[in-house]
Amino acid sequence: MAKQTSSGRWKQRQARDPYVRKAHAEGWRSRAAFKLQEILARERCLRRGAVVVDLGAAPGGWSQVAAAAVGEGGLVVAVDLLEFEPIPGVRFIRGDFCDESVIAALRSALGGRPVDLVLSDMAPNISGNWSVDQPRSMALAEQALEAAEELLKPAGGFIVKVFQGEGFAELVRTCRGHFATVRIRKPDASRAESREMYVVATGRRLV
Repeated sequence: MAKQTSSGRWKQRQARDPYVRKAHAEGWRSRAAFKLQEILARERCLRRGAVVVDLGAAPGGWSQVAAAAVGEGGLVVAVDLLEFEPIPGVRFIRGDFCDESVIAALRSALGGRPVDLVLSDMAPNISGNWSVDQPRSMALAEQALEAAEELLKPAGGFIVKVFQGEGFAELVRTCRGHFATVRIRKPDASRAESREMYVVATGRRLV
């Protein structure tokens, strides 16, 4: 009997996942949409008319949730290296958010409006080697935090995916030095076996 490939196991898991089926049924681009929905419901850190920047936004599930939350008077600007189909209420910039040209394009898209919330659900391309994947994940989270510090208005918020392991506690300590409140969340839609956690930081301090 042929050994099942990792791709085959992933497809089977996706087919069995109730959040994947629910996302398809409700028109969300990824199951990750439910993670952000739960975080926003618990933390109440996003209001109508707010301005949101979504880093590493593809395929767009978080941008969909954010756009629905802020409404027509709000603004969501999504940034990713990958292209994705347009989303009503979302302005998209393709590129690396660490590049100065992309930051300039982002500021132009914001049109001078202050940023209320920066989101990052980014993860590296998984190699399967935890000693490689974990540092890559933490590097993305740290880069997202640097972008948030540059973009956020006073009292703004930051939500970022991180993986428990080396560098996790240090990132949380850094967030606590820059935000009034920092909480760690693992939404119900996050798979139990996954090490992913979400740092929810609100009340940005000027330091």
